[in-house]
Amino acid sequence: MSRLHLSIATEAYDRVLALRDGRVQIEGCEHQVLLAGHEQLFLRGFHNAEYDVCELSMSSYLIATAQGDCPYVAIPVFLSRLFRHSAIYVNSSSDITHPSQLKGKRMGVPEYQMTAALWARGLLDDEYGVPPSAMEWFQGGLHEPGREEKLTLNLPADISMRAIAPGATLNAMLCEGEIDAVMTARAPRAFIEGDPRIVRLFPNYRQDEQAYFRKTGIFPIMHVVAVRRTLVEQHPWLANAVFDAFSRAKDLAVANFSDVSALRVTLPWFAAELEETRAIMGSDFWPYGVEANRKILSLMLDYAHRHGTVDRMLCFEEVFAPSTLTEHKI
Repeated sequence: MSRLHLSIATEAYDRVLALRDGRVQIEGCEHQVLLAGHEQLFLRGFHNAEYDVCELSMSSYLIATAQGDCPYVAIPVFLSRLFRHSAIYVNSSSDITHPSQLKGKRMGVPEYQMTAALWARGLLDDEYGVPPSAMEWFQGGLHEPGREEKLTLNLPADISMRAIAPGATLNAMLCEGEIDAVMTARAPRAFIEGDPRIVRLFPNYRQDEQAYFRKTGIFPIMHVVAVRRTLVEQHPWLANAVFDAFSRAKDLAVANFSDVSALRVTLPWFAAELEETRAIMGSDFWPYGVEANRKILSLMLDYAHRHGTVDRMLCFEEVFAPSTLTEHKI
């Protein structure tokens, strides 16, 4: 059997390094790893399907799957995960000091469909009783004018959404008080530069995120790995081969940074950070696979439907390559 030649596109994570440097190979394949920022990956993946294996926004992938025109099928490899308490910023002159006070306020977002927004909306809805319909939404570029949703949305009638002015940015609008808050994966530039007009809604977000995990067991998934659908149809073994390779690469990364006799990560107290993470989240704190993430994935499907980015509840059999839904135990 001739070997498949695969192009793989991801961000430059430690958990894909072994695929990049050749220590891990995909069975039956030769591969080339291409690195790009996630905005570029998502645009080129969803619009042009340029890669054989691609890191994608999980939320946008669910939308494309529900619409029936996604060129990729996901495998349960979750390259990016982040708690999103830190993703909500408010104007410091507003009266917003608690999440419940966002009701009736003007919320900016670069894209309503972005996965960071999916989780932040879910957090506000489930933990603080603020559903998306309780806010007025403004969509546009955080730092550059003209950003649009990657995929077309058909939001419910109770979601008030408008595009910001052609030359406007959310960063500037928040500074000037033209909107009350922003929900964004990237920190507003003014916040990074120390502008006192912008503050985090959750200033002690690390503490709040740890409490959220202890309560819910949820470590939010941001990005998923997906394989070109036609390749999986032609080669049914391919989805599991790619899954196994990414899993081995992650295991090597964890083993590498777990040896703290000489620090592999450029942080002075990394060993203490690792110990605290394992004490709170367990030894397998970044799991791949459907079963280990079933609760989290079910919640993502619920948020996508509940908050209007998809028009029906998806099931796991639609979302993931069927062969990756079964896990063998010894």
